[in-house]
This record gives sequence, C-alpha cells and structure tokens, in this order.
Amino acid sequence: MTVRKKIRIGELLVQHGIISEEQLHLALAEQKRTGSKLGHTLVELGYLSLTGFLKFLGQQLQIPFIDLRHYQYKSETVRLLPEIYARRFRALVLAEERDGLLVGMADPTDIFAFDELRRILKRPVKLAVVGEDELLDIVDRIYRRTDEIIHIAGELSEELGEGGIDLESLLSGSDVEDAPVVRLLHTLFEDAVQVGASDIHIEPDETVLRIRQRIDGLLHEQVMKEKRIGAALVSRLKLMSGLDISERRLPQDGRFNIRVRGRSIDIRLSTMPLQYGESVVMRLLDQSGGLLSLEQIGMPDTMLQRFRTLVQRPHGLVLVTGPTGSGKTTTLYGALNTLNDAGKKIITVEDPVEYRLPRINQVQVQHRIDLSFARILRAALRQDPDIVMVGEMRDQETAQIGLRAAMTGHLVLSTLHTNDAISTALRLLDMGAEGFVVGSSLLAILAQRLVRRICESCVEDDPLDAGQRSWLAAMVGPQSLGQRFRRGAGCPRCHNTGYHGRIGVFELLRIDTPLADALRRSDSAGFARLARCQPGFVGLSMAAYDYACQGITSMEEVLRVSGQLEDLDPVAGDPAGYVLNEDGEHAPVPIPGT
Repeated sequence: MTVRKKIRIGELLVQHGIISEEQLHLALAEQKRTGSKLGHTLVELGYLSLTGFLKFLGQQLQIPFIDLRHYQYKSETVRLLPEIYARRFRALVLAEERDGLLVGMADPTDIFAFDELRRILKRPVKLAVVGEDELLDIVDRIYRRTDEIIHIAGELSEELGEGGIDLESLLSGSDVEDAPVVRLLHTLFEDAVQVGASDIHIEPDETVLRIRQRIDGLLHEQVMKEKRIGAALVSRLKLMSGLDISERRLPQDGRFNIRVRGRSIDIRLSTMPLQYGESVVMRLLDQSGGLLSLEQIGMPDTMLQRFRTLVQRPHGLVLVTGPTGSGKTTTLYGALNTLNDAGKKIITVEDPVEYRLPRINQVQVQHRIDLSFARILRAALRQDPDIVMVGEMRDQETAQIGLRAAMTGHLVLSTLHTNDAISTALRLLDMGAEGFVVGSSLLAILAQRLVRRICESCVEDDPLDAGQRSWLAAMVGPQSLGQRFRRGAGCPRCHNTGYHGRIGVFELLRIDTPLADALRRSDSAGFARLARCQPGFVGLSMAAYDYACQGITSMEEVLRVSGQLEDLDPVAGDPAGYVLNEDGEHAPVPIPGT
C-alpha cells in the first residue's frame, strides 16, 4: 500500500455540499480553542453525524468504513498489535488476509502512525476507517490484565514462601508501592474498571483462589493456583479500609477511594469468614462520571414525566422497589439531583452513603453505636427538613416513622426489597403499618429491574423454544407468536454471553383515590385488582416484553424478569395460570427451562 497524502477534509466537505463555508470556519475556530480534531469538532457541533463523517472520509481515501458494533473479530488477531501501540495510534488489527493485515484506524490520515504500524507488524497493511469510541471499547475488552495478574500472583506467592512471612511487615514497609500485593491489587482494579465490572469477589477455596468480576450482572471467574496469596490480599484491603487486620472470625465492612485510569473509584468492601479463609466482596462506584439524572436512567418519556411530577409534590411517600443490584439507588439519587436546590432542606439516612452530594445532609447508619435508621430518622425530622431520603425501610419502626413523616408535611423517598409495585404496598401492611396511614401517605411506587441488552456485534434471529412460545401464548396472546425476536450468539465483544450493557425496566403505580381507599380498608385483593386495571399501568414483564419486541433484549431476559414476579396473569379468557395444550384442554403454564 502506498503512502497517503494528507487530505484537507474540511474543504472536501464544503465542496461536496455536506457543510457550509460558515460552518467550516466556526468548526476551525472551535478546533483551535479545544485542540480536538476537526471531524470530532464537526460532530460535536451537530453539523454532521459521526457515521456520515467516517463514511465520507473512507470514500475520499478509497478505503472501507467498518462499523465495529457489527464486526466479528478474533481476539488473537487483535493482539497481533501490542496494546501500547493500539492505544497510541488508535488502531486495531481486524483480520488476517492473504495479502496482508486489515487494520482499522480512527484517523487513517495519520501518515506517521501508518508508517509505524507497517514497521511494527512487519506485514503489508490495508487500512479501514473505524469509530474511535468503538475502537477503544474493544481495546479495553481484548487487552485484559489476566496474564499480568497471574504473573504478579506467582511473584507474590514466591515472596510469601512455604512457611509464610509477617504480613504486617510486608504491607507497611517503605517500598510498599512496589510490593507484589499492592501491584496485584492495582492490576485487579485496573482490569475491573477497564471491562466495566461493578463488583470484585475474592473467594478462597480448598486448593485455589477464585477472583470473580460481575460484568452486566453476570460473574466472570479467574482461578489461581496460588491460594496462599488470599490472606495477603485480604490483609492489605483491610488496611486500606481502616479495618481490624487481626480480626478474621467476624464479618467487617469498610470503604476506601482509589484512582484508576484517571478516574476516582469509591470501593465498598465487605469481608466474611469462610471455611478456607476470608471472602471479600468489593462494590466499585465510579465517582468521576457524576450521577445519572432521571433523564439518563432509561425510563420511558411518559413515565418519566409522571414520576418527576410525583417527586415534586410537597409531601407524601414515594417508594422505589426491586432486588439488590436493580438500580434503585441510582434512581433515588437521580430524584435527589432533580430536587436539590437552595430552597429545600434535604436529609438522607443511608447504609452506606454511596455518593456524596453537595448541599444534601447525608447521615451514615452506624449499628455499632446503635445509630440505626429509625434513630437517625427521628432526629432528622427535628432538623426542619423538606425532603427525607431513607436508604431502606427494613423494619416496622422505620416504616411507621417514614409514613408519619409523609403525613406531616415531608416528602419521603425510600426503597423496599419487594418483587413489584403491587406487592410493595401490601408489604407495608404486613410490616404492621395501619391501613389508613398507608392510604393517606403513599403517593407512588416505582418497581424496576435491569435487563441485559443484546450485543449488536453478534445479533441473530431467535427461534423460540416450546416453553417460551407457551409463555407468550398465555401471557400476551396467540398473536404474539408471529413476532420476530432477537438474541446474541456470543462473540469477544460480549465475552461470549450474547449481551453487552443493561437497560432499566420500570413499572409505576400511582396511588389514586380508589387504591388509597382499598389500602385504608386493608383490602389486599381489591387493591391488587384495581392496580392492574389502572389506566396506563404496565407491569414489569410487559415492559420487558416491549423491549424484546424492539430487539433491545431477548425473550430469555423477559422470562428471567417474569420468573421473579408474582403478578403474572394470563390473557383474558384462560383460567389463571393455565394455557391451552395441543388437545385444546387447559394445562398449567409451563415453567421455561424445566
């Protein structure tokens, strides 16, 4: 391939009528101010789309444009180019061809980078133009720190020796930053941040040490033979968290902050004694990215407007419900961000405080000194608050104080661990709250789940199995059997899971007068019946089904969400819980996967 001449892309865009002279001059001025590349500046100013710009660039250079979101690549092929050069030159080896290597570049006009790539790869190079964000996303996934972790783990195991050494001297020496245990932990955190893991699990077994990372809700495991290093890792993490390094018999909780890849990461840590040592689970909270606003959490527009109106009310109780890891805290913080202004006094009661918010008075629960949810909440109400956020209503006392605060002129936001919106209100009654208090205080309940998005790089049609077809016929109706669904086949981009990223599924139940009257009577059955008939109410399973119809998620994910719910009513005309079998007789709805 011959060396390319530098092209003036701005002038070419004007010549082809894609942008105007005025837009080019404005973009060049903005480029001079920011130092960004012209293409990025034009896209940021909204003069053309990124895909349109890359396609035009490829046409002018007579090279193909490749959309990496839909491109099937092999990890071993990408690794032909060392990571340092892939990041420096924004380049990716996409395929080995008969006459050379196909290399994708974010800026194929960079002649110096092109010459360096030919020198490093020692093969003829054919260029393609690709998007920079997608390229860096692949680089983060392919160039994992797995080999480095194994190497440092072996180094640490050798340093510990057969009989072990004094851990305190190992962890507090003058050269602590160079100690293998510190380098191993840094590499673990760097790898986790690179692949977008939400949690790190360190689990000692009888003969091995397991390190698992939760990515998009699914754990990915790495097994190490150096089991002895587990104690050193746990001890170092305890020191970083300010915990008791000598206490190995009782669970402990702590937190610390680190900087990884230029980002501030808050680590929540929990230890627990096991049969073969201590287990550590760490939740990674990226503080540098800022909090998500309500508009960013993925709630449908109509529901978002209703929810925003509800949290603007001067008093009442708004509950967000769902299992652990369903995004409840993100939603609550999004609501607090919306409400946070100089004219309102906001107090939160949390265990633990996950994100630090300006102007908001955040209180951490401390069980060791009997500083409980209920105790803090009683004190908070004497601090003249307008809005109170309770991290979780765990017991009857906290629930009753929160409900009465909502009745007496405060807006109260909180969470409950229940399956759906309908069962949440009934759970308050089960906790001993009086029906008239619940009916008078409760404004709305938002239930939510996170479902995995189908990976766009390996998407394919999904031929439903018999269990899925039976579920559709029972829950949606026979007409749904003609709907086209998709799934992910699995590829390196999604770690062969078929999914990449997650999206929220929501159901919002507003407590209107008929529902409030049912709660005052403690009429559970009547409340559930009225809630399902409320205009505009869409259950979680149907919300997930809508995403499947749009090709965002798979029927597998819809059934996973639906399997956790208790409000699954078949379509009208079939007895509850039954579907027509092949003989035209009613049979129980089959449970998928059984």
